Amino acid sequence: MATFRLIAACDENMGIGNKGDLPWKLDKEFEYYQRITTETKDPKKQNAVVMGRKSWESVPLKDGPLAGRLNVVISTTIKDSGNPDVPVFKSLEEAMEALTTKPLSDKIEDVWIVGGGALYKEAMDSPMCDGIYLTRINAKYECDAFYPEIPSDYEEVHGVEGVPEELQHENGVTYRYTVLKRRK
Repeated sequence: MATFRLIAACDENMGIGNKGDLPWKLDKEFEYYQRITTETKDPKKQNAVVMGRKSWESVPLKDGPLAGRLNVVISTTIKDSGNPDVPVFKSLEEAMEALTTKPLSDKIEDVWIVGGGALYKEAMDSPMCDGIYLTRINAKYECDAFYPEIPSDYEEVHGVEGVPEELQHENGVTYRYTVLKRRK
């Protein structure tokens, strides 16, 4: 079965965004996000980052799509992302079907769900979810977007390659990278 992983950062109240932007400035955490969602084992392939319409609209136009990855938008209200290299699908199921069949399956290594809240919820509930990479920030921020409640059948796992386990310190804030997987 085709699988995907989720990646997000949240504050102590599970906040993930405010007014279409990140509520914090944590450059090292952002570099981790970039590395995790971009690195591939096969240099001929790239990863896909799948996001909802609002998350896509929050990507600054001047920056274009998230670099080095195939950006994919899920939306029932728009048919065109405004960028010919960024496909739009009506559902996560439709996007996964396209990403895991030729020609895209020859080019894509891993699929990452990158937001927002409704897409995270749908993805966590899917049997295709192979893990949640969640940065837990030990602070509270003003947020209007939140990470959904994590189902009780997920548990934290340790020793995941490329995921530092020690407490991170940046800009007077501490945070920890965590990985959750479904209990077997």
